[in-house]
This record gives sequence, structure tokens and C-alpha cells, in this order.
Amino acid sequence: MNHQFDELTKSLAQSVTRRAALKKFGFGLAGMALACFGLANRAEAAKKEPKCEICIRQCLRKYPTWSEYECRNYCLVACR
Repeated sequence: MNHQFDELTKSLAQSVTRRAALKKFGFGLAGMALACFGLANRAEAAKKEPKCEICIRQCLRKYPTWSEYECRNYCLVACR
């Protein structure tokens, strides 16, 4: 752990050119802008089915005598 901390402090102590600093700042700003405009939310919404529904459907195929309620309890971890 001390080694990692030493490497971090050495890297922070090194001088950085203005161009490199502005480049990193620009990438960070662009990432924040994409996050604010919901790029991540659109990717999340593109999922077709939640894990719970997939698990229940597979459970009903695997155990045809079980009810949907029993499969929902069986897939409780996926439904959280």
C-alpha cells in the first residue's frame, strides 16, 4: 500500500504541460456532459427485459409444475 501511495505522490509532484492539463480537463468535461445528457440512461433503457422476468421464464421452463409465484420466490435475488 505504501508503494502505491509513493507512486501517486511522485506522479502528482511531476510537472504537467498546459496542453496535457487542458486535454485531461476537456476529456473530463466531455464525460460529465455525456453523463448529464443521459447517454448512460439510454444504454440502460435499451435492455429488453429485466433480470427478474428472464429468470422467471427460465424457471417456469425448468420446473413446469411450479407456479409463477414459486418461480418469483426462487428468483428473488435476480428480482432485487
